[in-house]
Amino acid sequence: MNLQSMMKQAQAFQKDMLKIKNEIDNTDFVGENSMIKVTMKGNKEIQSVELKVKESLDKDDIEMLQEMIASAVNEANKKIDATTESKMGKFGNIPGLF
Repeated sequence: MNLQSMMKQAQAFQKDMLKIKNEIDNTDFVGENSMIKVTMKGNKEIQSVELKVKESLDKDDIEMLQEMIASAVNEANKKIDATTESKMGKFGNIPGLF
């Protein structure tokens, strides 16, 4: 295999990786529980937080709500990480790439 062929292959490899990463970054991932729905982009930017609470909240409810928001965000992050690993894993582990 000559150097020019290897360079073309590397460029195609890079183009494929960037295309998949862009797809993941622009995909919506949802973390949800009984009171909260968090929607995030694949780049882990929060798009929306939806509260499914209709009554007024007391101090204990607010603490529970804060825990549930953290839980929903963590769930969405796990989905992003799993999708990224499944789609980008074929490229191997390149430190500092993503």
